Amino acid sequence: MYRLIDLFSGAGGMALGFLDSRYCGGFECVLSIDNDAAAAETYRANFLGKHLMIDIERYITESGMNIPEADIVIGGPPCQGFSLLNKERRNDPRRALWEPYIEITAKSGAAVFVMENVPELLRSQEMERLNTRAEENGFILHAQILNAADYGVPQSRKRVIIIGAKKEIFPEGIDMPLPSHLYRQRTVRDAIGDLPEPEGTEMRNVPAPLDLHFGRTPTELSKKRYRAVPPGGNRFDLQRNAPELVPDCWVKKTSGGTDLFGRLWWDRPAVTIRTEFFKPEKGRYLHPEKDRPITHREAARLMGFPDDFAFKGTKIQIARQIGNAVPPMLASAVAKHVKACLDTIGEQKAHRKKVS
Repeated sequence: MYRLIDLFSGAGGMALGFLDSRYCGGFECVLSIDNDAAAAETYRANFLGKHLMIDIERYITESGMNIPEADIVIGGPPCQGFSLLNKERRNDPRRALWEPYIEITAKSGAAVFVMENVPELLRSQEMERLNTRAEENGFILHAQILNAADYGVPQSRKRVIIIGAKKEIFPEGIDMPLPSHLYRQRTVRDAIGDLPEPEGTEMRNVPAPLDLHFGRTPTELSKKRYRAVPPGGNRFDLQRNAPELVPDCWVKKTSGGTDLFGRLWWDRPAVTIRTEFFKPEKGRYLHPEKDRPITHREAARLMGFPDDFAFKGTKIQIARQIGNAVPPMLASAVAKHVKACLDTIGEQKAHRKKVS
């Protein structure tokens, strides 16, 4: 088993792809860290190992950098850090959050790290600084924008994946896994087509998947707007079909925002699921044919979470956990690829020892 540290772990979408044998397996978590209390509760409900609900900078200070040994570090530092110029002072709140990530990775002795973030990272100054700092610690990086839909996730979600590998172990680094679903992407129908109509407006003490399959209480105006949006339509269809229902701010904005108040398509992957997927005014989050937004369970399935994954917290907290997660199937593809590389190195070492 390879020892794993999970930083900025959130609810555990990336961890699921590495730790759960249904996705990959072969890793054991020796430390996970996140500063969100609800996400920490979810993580502990689904994974074994030491999980700390603590700010990562505080952990570094209090641990005295007494970091457990690991073979791999995974995690997605919050994207806000990549838009800020870093200060070298450790306790500066503006400090880019990839820096403590790299510090812990280096101290753990890990041979590999996997980092996930928004595509904008590749075009930022922080990417140059991240690459320099990683090289100073002996890592060679491969970074690429991957679409989760190409790896079996029923959602078009583009994210940067960075795989850092110790150059002394992997002279060429570790490249990206090949897409598994490039020509047969999973669709919204594949993910949620079997679910019945939701009941009530609150989480229920019933078996999954119905526990998180609840609705909302929209206003009459919202209901009229939902009914005015045709299959595959959006706010522009609403404006054509029922202009009296369109708010002034939309009338004045004649371009952009084509997903706002949009319906998902049955036979395509979903759009990117964000933290406020239950609000159609935030994106293409109307059910493909029902006059309602998608439910928490539908959003979790579109992210690729299995029904038996236990989310903890309030409705808002769970929505945030779902929208911020790394899709487990995308993490799984990376995990399998990295594990195969680690296995190969292990086999080579065993062979050299046997020969000598």
